[in-house]
Amino acid sequence: MTETFTAVVIDQVDGKPKGMFRQLALTDLADHDVLVEVAYSTLNYKDGLAFTGAGRIARRTPLIAGADLAGTVVQSRSPDWRPGDRVVVNGFGMTETEGGGYTRFQRVKPEWLMRLPDGFSLAQAMAIGTAGYTAALCVLALEDWGVIQPGTSEVVVTGAAGGVGSIAVSLLSSLGYRVTASTGRPETHEYLRTLGASDFIDRTTLTNKGGALQKEQWAGAVDTVGSTTLANVLAQTVYGGAVAACGLAGGADLPATVMPFILRGVTLLGIDSVMTPMAKRIRAWNYLDQHLNRDHLAAMTSVEPMSNLPALADAILAGKTQGRVVIDVTK
Repeated sequence: MTETFTAVVIDQVDGKPKGMFRQLALTDLADHDVLVEVAYSTLNYKDGLAFTGAGRIARRTPLIAGADLAGTVVQSRSPDWRPGDRVVVNGFGMTETEGGGYTRFQRVKPEWLMRLPDGFSLAQAMAIGTAGYTAALCVLALEDWGVIQPGTSEVVVTGAAGGVGSIAVSLLSSLGYRVTASTGRPETHEYLRTLGASDFIDRTTLTNKGGALQKEQWAGAVDTVGSTTLANVLAQTVYGGAVAACGLAGGADLPATVMPFILRGVTLLGIDSVMTPMAKRIRAWNYLDQHLNRDHLAAMTSVEPMSNLPALADAILAGKTQGRVVIDVTK
């Protein structure tokens, strides 16, 4: 192990949080029981907010950024983990209250770690990351609720060209659902078709305020946007349908009425990925191992050096990224 290594640290600049590159040593890390040599992290919308300071994600500073990591255990005081174990961590407060994955080494609590399924490489684990694992939680929630049926149900995915949306489209299409992708970028249509999208709607049709009850269209939905988009999706969901909501790229408000819930029996399923119990995490990752098309995953993934994070953070906040961005923390 090197004496020092590069990490991305959120610290205060003129009273505002901002990401910066720093040289750290192992002694700078938290005194948690497992030391992981990180190979890859990834870029989430939350990471963009944290790095740029556009959102006050880091609740204390200085703090190593990065909501995900995949790597190999090198030291452990826990009987549950041994050197050489391939592990992944999603959430658990990383980049909010705990140091994250934008670093060559990180110390974590044993209960945060999950063994990576043999079917995934470390790079693929971060191609999935919190975004893909969240998409799996959304699809599982819809299936568990019992409102969608392969071969017959139409499901809409908002923010479809983003990380969660891309993997949701791929999963749903691979499982036999008819998928409509909502995006404001026509240039992504061919990309989304390769992932299995059958139809498209322009996001402006969902961002403009609509009626409390609209034409019934969707048996289910995966919403990554929130705000008026989520309100419109709820108003367009069929009787007894359900919407899995996991994001707020369009805003944290929900300008909806109770009408879809009390007149059509629509269900709003809230999806949290940060503090999800380990049993649900393992189920979601095994579901991805079983159902995620590896060719789709490769098509939606780009690998970027950690040194490019300033530009990447701006791009994801501007809605200019596509699919999944893996961060190589060694570069």
